[in-house]
Amino acid sequence: MAAGAPEWVVREDAGQPVLVALYLRQVLGIRSPQELPHLRDIPPGLRSEYDDTATLDRLWLTYWEMTVEPQAHTSPVPLELVDGFDMLVALPTDGFEALHSAIVPHGADAVAYARAASERYHARAQADARSGGSAYRAYASAIAQHERNSGRRAHSFELNVQVLPLTQRGVWWIGALTVAVTDSLRTDIAAFDTAIAPVIADIA
Repeated sequence: MAAGAPEWVVREDAGQPVLVALYLRQVLGIRSPQELPHLRDIPPGLRSEYDDTATLDRLWLTYWEMTVEPQAHTSPVPLELVDGFDMLVALPTDGFEALHSAIVPHGADAVAYARAASERYHARAQADARSGGSAYRAYASAIAQHERNSGRRAHSFELNVQVLPLTQRGVWWIGALTVAVTDSLRTDIAAFDTAIAPVIADIA
């Protein structure tokens, strides 16, 4: 690329830490973020009337932000890995006791779910690569279309894309530089082109 030309970076994954966080959100009955659908094949959790829902929601949301974009959401205190989650969950050492206690019983199931979902994504990506496809072709197409529509070069940008087994098809912002996209939508080339276009227009 010519010196000084705009650059764009797209990182696509089905990150196990993100999948674990969403699994825990669901089994704990966390409501935030309300616009983001549930994961498939996980029964929603039921809370007791005695649960401190506001505290659990607040702590999970902080943990979620640190998981999705850790560099933008740092902890003022050290983080500590939670037993039973391999190296996929780390919580601040102070103030997160309630969330720590709530998630520990779900460690093995959450990790197994996340690993399986991530492996499915990577298997599809490898199969696409072997057949001559490219994970980034859709983004390049959307950027080219944006440049035609706007009449200018796209600005430099970074975008993280989490491809997740969500119950609804769509694209949702889950961080300043991160979107979640349903796996079934990501594999539908025409539909994904249409869905990702507004995201590219926002940042490029």
